[in-house]
Amino acid sequence: MHYSKIIAAAAVAVTALGSCGNGDKAANVTASGLDPDKFIAEVDGKNTGLYTLKNASGMEVCITNYGGRIVSISVPDRDGELRDVVLGFDSIQAYFPENNATDFGAAIGRYANRIGHGIIVVDGDTVKLPVNNFGHTLHGGPQGWQYKVYDVKEATDSTLTLAMLSPDGDNGFPGTVNAEVTYRLTADNAIDISYKAQTDKKTPINLTNHSYFNLSGDASRDVLGHIIYINADSFTPVDSTFMTTGEILPVKGTAMDFTTARAIGEGYTDSVTDTQVIYGGGYDHNWVLNTAGDINTAAVEMYSPESGIALTVYTDEPGVQFYAGNFLDGSVKGKGGVAYERNTGVALETQHYPDSPNKPEWPSAWLEPGATYTSHCIYKFSVKE
Repeated sequence: MHYSKIIAAAAVAVTALGSCGNGDKAANVTASGLDPDKFIAEVDGKNTGLYTLKNASGMEVCITNYGGRIVSISVPDRDGELRDVVLGFDSIQAYFPENNATDFGAAIGRYANRIGHGIIVVDGDTVKLPVNNFGHTLHGGPQGWQYKVYDVKEATDSTLTLAMLSPDGDNGFPGTVNAEVTYRLTADNAIDISYKAQTDKKTPINLTNHSYFNLSGDASRDVLGHIIYINADSFTPVDSTFMTTGEILPVKGTAMDFTTARAIGEGYTDSVTDTQVIYGGGYDHNWVLNTAGDINTAAVEMYSPESGIALTVYTDEPGVQFYAGNFLDGSVKGKGGVAYERNTGVALETQHYPDSPNKPEWPSAWLEPGATYTSHCIYKFSVKE
């Protein structure tokens, strides 16, 4: 993938929507401290920019069309002060894989999470995908959509719709796929994310958002004190390569039990002999949700006792991947030069289960020509006193 130098701001007129004003440079800086000019570039012949969504409550969400990534989410804490609650970078160059190979904030495709050994079988034909994680294909492979530029279809103060045209054979996947992701900031401080996709050949599809949340608003602090509830009685265990075994096991009596809200760190300290915690170096697992696809029933609730900021996740997907940033190691420096140490962010990825194309007994992730894939996720923010 070729990356050109930053181009002049005038070359991308639409990025004016990504600023907080169009006066002097200080006026253009977002509430989270981002300079939209630092997100203007040309990648593989396409322009990138920063787009800002705002509501009357003062909440702000900044998104770049490079990878469809959420760069910042500024929400009020219990004292009414805005805090940026996701990990990310200050410039578009920092997201390029040769600088930082991360999934921070990305709209993941074609297949979120892992496909075992990079192999799928399509109507009897074996298709080999490129592998990039312990011999498996993770998040669409080494050139997944998180490293591509989405086309901007709509950009307003409250809505951003991005489109991806993925050609037949993209990262080995069959079929030409037309996909869209729409981010909508609501009046009640929710980020409503909807996905849709169509294909001309049978192919697996599993789209999600990969934001890393730190509800304290201080990315130098770990999230082990965050209190989390997961509405799931079961999970899909993994082997030592993080691949699902095909089992669905109860969480009761294990470190995976968050049916009663508790601190993330309790699972580490209380279950040091739990094989699943050992394999994952902590939490990096798929929970089988009890919500039965009901978008109005909470799938996950999490809050920071420090800031009082709470996050509730709603989805029509059957699963959610709860990943507690176990592999962050301080080598990546994000916004404000903060080094992202272990456990400084939590990903809550709504999804079909990992490796579902190879496990026909699980909810199907196959998309057929003539059908439309849809997925819906809501990240709703509030405050606990």
